[in-house]
Amino acid sequence: MSKIVLASGNKGKLKEFSELMNNYGVDVIAQSQFDVSDMAETGTTFVENAIIKARHAAKITGLAAIADDSGIEVDFLQGAPGIYSARYSGKGDKANYEKVLTALADTTNRSARFQCVLVYMRHADDPSPIICQAAWEGSIGFSPEGEHGHGYDPIFIPQEHECTAAQLSSEVKNALSHRGKALTLLITEMKNKGLIN
Repeated sequence: MSKIVLASGNKGKLKEFSELMNNYGVDVIAQSQFDVSDMAETGTTFVENAIIKARHAAKITGLAAIADDSGIEVDFLQGAPGIYSARYSGKGDKANYEKVLTALADTTNRSARFQCVLVYMRHADDPSPIICQAAWEGSIGFSPEGEHGHGYDPIFIPQEHECTAAQLSSEVKNALSHRGKALTLLITEMKNKGLIN
């Protein structure tokens, strides 16, 4: 079984990547198992940040690496929080989505989407990393609902549903989500390049 390091310590992401990649004979290992420190996300786009994280993990471990950068874009806020989604309020998930709800209090323009960029690098100096991007369109609700998921899930209503992402089962969410779609694209690209069977 080949090994790929995931440039994240997020257990939810590790589970999601592992479940999908195990079907192709790939063992996905969290960077924390190698004492890889988190890298400062100094890029101005999701693509730049994902490349920074993948290159850092590949350099420290000597393994191929996958990194993702994702966030939510709210049209009324000109695409904010965007790449700053995880640190929008500086006070964690609940404060982040409450800040969005407050900013949208006086508008009916609530269209939004989650974005995910995945980067696969064969090694730290890979000149042609695989880059896949996918979006999950929807809108921002008026109050948080649901117990599942994380981040902005309690206020995000996917186009396909009348409930929030936090009210969906993990199976349904993974099939529809930005990360699920980007992972499917990544696996197709890796197959095309003979990196997995």
